[in-house]
Amino acid sequence: MKLHELKPAEGSRKVRNRVGRGIGSGNGKTSGRGMKGQKSRAGGGVRTGFEGGQMPIYRRLPKRGFKNVWAKTFAEVNVESLNRFEDGTTVDPVVLVESGLLKNVQDGIRILGGGELTKKLTVRANGFTKSAEQKITAAGGKVEVI
Repeated sequence: MKLHELKPAEGSRKVRNRVGRGIGSGNGKTSGRGMKGQKSRAGGGVRTGFEGGQMPIYRRLPKRGFKNVWAKTFAEVNVESLNRFEDGTTVDPVVLVESGLLKNVQDGIRILGGGELTKKLTVRANGFTKSAEQKITAAGGKVEVI
């Protein structure tokens, strides 16, 4: 096979329909927009969700609850999963992401008290539960709030 013999896969490329190129093309004159009406005009048409004057579904459905747009979401890590690190390691957000324990940090990291910790670690995070703090210090580690 040579470079000049390369071709795209069958059916992967579609030729663009050129409208307004004569009546013989099937999309000439009105360019497939029909004769009259709102959708035939330049800039015509209705906005998304418009139902011809009927009350749209997004206004008919009841709204419930409250969504705090300023709420912070924390990535949560259980104490037990910190056992994968060596003794004396400083565990911070960067190390957690590099080790694959977290995909992204979001608005911060909170350490939860699930499981048992056997390693002596210095843990740096945005928040700790009381049980997590106790387990880290009991194992001989240190807790640092960022």
